[in-house]
Amino acid sequence: MLERSYFDWNATAPLRDEARQALLDAGAVPGNPSSVHAEGRVARRLIERARDQVATLVAARPADVFFTSSGTEANMLALTPAVETTAEKRPRDKLLISAIEHSSVRAGGRFSRDAIEDIPVNADGRVNLTALAAAVAKASRPLVSLMLANNETGVVQPVAEAAAIVHSVGGLLHVDAVQAVGRIPCDMGALGADLLTLSAHKIGGPKGVGALIRLSDDIHISDPLIRGGGQERGMRAGTENVAGISAFGAAAAALHRTFQAEARACWRCGIGWKRA
Repeated sequence: MLERSYFDWNATAPLRDEARQALLDAGAVPGNPSSVHAEGRVARRLIERARDQVATLVAARPADVFFTSSGTEANMLALTPAVETTAEKRPRDKLLISAIEHSSVRAGGRFSRDAIEDIPVNADGRVNLTALAAAVAKASRPLVSLMLANNETGVVQPVAEAAAIVHSVGGLLHVDAVQAVGRIPCDMGALGADLLTLSAHKIGGPKGVGALIRLSDDIHISDPLIRGGGQERGMRAGTENVAGISAFGAAAAALHRTFQAEARACWRCGIGWKRA
């Protein structure tokens, strides 16, 4: 009898052993992480450990990691006119997205349709930086969203170069790194990303957990997608998915330890991302 093998890791990767164990361990914790009693504090420690582990994976600060239910939700949270900085409190007037973004980005988040503009890509599948420069020059407070690695072609986008263009006019850059993290280096500072999206199940974590990460506390979203309690420091209301978040952190920590070997294995097998 033929044995079936699973190769669709870029759609969702198998659960890592470390993540599976973290799920089991966290599932035995009864406390609400917002409670101040001992059980609640145990749950809170699991979340904060995961926050540190996820932050380490992309060279960010733990305080700048906000957990969501998915990469799609993280994109929706980021793509809003209400992205503020210390120096600029007025709403973003334009959302610029490449023509090859994931559908969760192409939906436009909370921008009106007339405030969204497509940026074309070249024949090699990379965003046209000349067109990007022209578009940001016409917007007074642009937010740009650009994926790091394309989910269909695998082409790695020139994110650092795009960031320099966006920042030259005072704009902000959101990077959807869901398909890239774990395959290629993903350092927020080196990329120049102001906001970055991750998804747990792409790196061997559980499905149904994601994160939006900001570069620093100079960046603030004044209109959260989900309102209610003060969870995730007011950025995402609702009792946190303690088990899922803990497993996300465990997967991130495992990947951080083994990244070089895993990335080499991907390239040897011919499934690594390609630079056009």
